[in-house]
Amino acid sequence: MRDLRAPLVCLIAALALSGCMGRTSPFAGDPALDSMAYGQPSFAGPVAYAEPAPTREAYNLGPGDKLRVVVYGQEGLTNSYAIDAAGAITMPLIGSVPARGRTPAGLAGEITARLRNGFIREPSVAVEIESYRPFFILGEVQAPGQYPYVPNMTVESAVAIAGGFSPRARRDEVTLTHTDASGAGRFVAPLGTPIGPGDTVFVGERWF
Repeated sequence: MRDLRAPLVCLIAALALSGCMGRTSPFAGDPALDSMAYGQPSFAGPVAYAEPAPTREAYNLGPGDKLRVVVYGQEGLTNSYAIDAAGAITMPLIGSVPARGRTPAGLAGEITARLRNGFIREPSVAVEIESYRPFFILGEVQAPGQYPYVPNMTVESAVAIAGGFSPRARRDEVTLTHTDASGAGRFVAPLGTPIGPGDTVFVGERWF
């Protein structure tokens, strides 16, 4: 009897050991438990990314802007055109085309539509800004007047272009008149405020 007990005990032990080895670990394949065990984050769904920063408002054309209009394959139409006081450009074949208040892409679309109407079968048009309409600076600066606009200008750089403040100038804020597609507006602005083509900067006088 004692001789049979020893093999039986060994058999039971072997079966128990094989069962333990075949059992799946409670952590294996479970991301939540894996993160608890190893200190790594677990993502239950797709990652959400922040939206890109909004772009600046599209530029609206106006009198004084000078444009480069390219009609691909048509050298006679490709040229530089200035927007006149009436807010239009005048091109061969299609004549006067309203430009005031349009974006460059919108004007290109209008030119394309007019050329397609009996002149060119499949016109391809691009409009670029060669130079912007000027800005104006008035009041207490050394040289008030009209100056060429340079992209990314601020009130402070406009004052510098006009020779700096006069001795009586108020130096912390100005009155800025700005016109866009929604109309004209006038407001008080600090020196770091961006300005656009056609804007008018007025530097007031200090009272003490």
